[in-house]
Amino acid sequence: MSAKAMQVIRMQILWNRLIAVVEEQAQTLMRTAFSPIVREAGDLSAGVFDIKGRMLAQAVTGTPGHVNSMAESVKHFLRRFPVDTMSEGDIYITNDPWMGTGHLNDFVLTTPCFHKGRIVALFSCTSHLTDVGGIGFGPDATDVLMEGIHIPLLKFSDRGRINETLMEMVRANTRQPVESEGDVYSLAACNDVGCERLVQMMREFDLGDLEELADHICETSALAVRREIAKLPAGEYRGSMRIDGYEKPLDLVARLTIDASGIEVDFDGTSPKSLYGVNVPMAYTAAYTCFGLSCIVSAEVPNNHGSLSPFTVRAPKGCVLNAPWPAPVCSRHVIGQMLPDVIFGALAQAIPERVPAEGASCLWNVTMRGENARGANQQGGALFAVTAVCNGGTGARPGKDGLCATAYPSGVRGTPVEINESVAPVIFRRKELRADSGGVGRWQGGLGQVIEIESAFDRDFELLAAFDRVIHPARGREGGSQGDRGGVWLASGKTLKGKGTQTIPRGDRLILHTPGGGGLGDPRLRDPKLVAQDLLAGRISRTKAFDSYGIEPESKADEID
Repeated sequence: MSAKAMQVIRMQILWNRLIAVVEEQAQTLMRTAFSPIVREAGDLSAGVFDIKGRMLAQAVTGTPGHVNSMAESVKHFLRRFPVDTMSEGDIYITNDPWMGTGHLNDFVLTTPCFHKGRIVALFSCTSHLTDVGGIGFGPDATDVLMEGIHIPLLKFSDRGRINETLMEMVRANTRQPVESEGDVYSLAACNDVGCERLVQMMREFDLGDLEELADHICETSALAVRREIAKLPAGEYRGSMRIDGYEKPLDLVARLTIDASGIEVDFDGTSPKSLYGVNVPMAYTAAYTCFGLSCIVSAEVPNNHGSLSPFTVRAPKGCVLNAPWPAPVCSRHVIGQMLPDVIFGALAQAIPERVPAEGASCLWNVTMRGENARGANQQGGALFAVTAVCNGGTGARPGKDGLCATAYPSGVRGTPVEINESVAPVIFRRKELRADSGGVGRWQGGLGQVIEIESAFDRDFELLAAFDRVIHPARGREGGSQGDRGGVWLASGKTLKGKGTQTIPRGDRLILHTPGGGGLGDPRLRDPKLVAQDLLAGRISRTKAFDSYGIEPESKADEID
């Protein structure tokens, strides 16, 4: 075997080892985080960067919105704190939505890694803090200053000395002081573990720096993505989607251009920014747009600076997808997570055989807040704030049904009921899949859920609703039908709004229907055996089996063949 071939093998081994390093970094964050949305649902990101600010590897655990926008955060840190000013023990922090990952609830920490007295890399991580003060984790604010504490690009630690003044400010500006402080330290700890593991790797393989490996990763990844792009039919394709918005519906419009140099997405024609906190900073828009492209075009290529470089994303300043300061952005995920479906709508015109139908897309985060009758916290108050992660169904895929109650594109897992009940005075009376909520087709959309929640004590609590697909459902494709809409009610009969803070009275019950995914293909082509399986599992009713698939209502499921 030639020396060149041996070198390629060595680079691949180092690359794989680097991915293992950042995965351990992410697992440390999950295992030490205080907020359930991080430790149970995985709402985080972790990655390693070279000293030029290029992301070399990301953890598998984490969300695209965090990872791909965090990649830009590191560049902002480097502009504020050049490499030659960094020292061992330094840690940098921000939650600036335009310098970080899109809203104030996400804290980004970046730590320089030193080996033999020289800086060799940067580790960065992000996680979602349940409460950062202000109006709370909902879309009601009319500017970002109402949404919580704002931390500019600062030093969290200077040569190993923690910025105690900053931590006092964090504790004083949250309804969850213990959890918030713990989450910040868990972020710092996870970067420390990443640094330790990287230094061990470099010693083991006798590496003085990461320059050769970094160039190999970026160049190889970029080349792999461009090869996949070259297989696509060049041209210009358009996609659009109407979503609920807050005060009025919003149109997301994309023009996708494929040529030999890469793929460009331009969101010109998208609705202007909202008055309320559903606006999206540009970094978050780019993050989910690139993720949607990667899923279809280059799914097998690892996500890093090189694999992202062939993609260009633009949006007019002032539109809802490029909202400038001081626009409210707390619930930016509600719109940002719709973008892969918008991209799929354009790509379906070029490669329909690879594109799924639309899904519920955005998370149905059930954020609840109120007085905690279980007792006071360390600051003497008796407040609780919790976000229960819930999901709808994904769109049907070519050759496969959609996934039920699964978060795509975020990848955030649903929070277990028992965890939510242990940290907040609420009771989940019901949480199950919702039959008939997926769109019909040759391949059926994934099911949403029905969820019922009430107060555990004789107290009201608040729902900070930030839901979509209540008015405009996920659309089917190629003859498949739309998924069922979501909905929010009280058991007493009152219909609640999909967005905005609302009171759930004591003794009443909150009822949520999360949306279903769209179907794909002509329902008449669905295999009757699959219909039988759906009936047996309770995923569809006999009425739907007859109306949509032609199965007689009186037929027994085990006779359908």
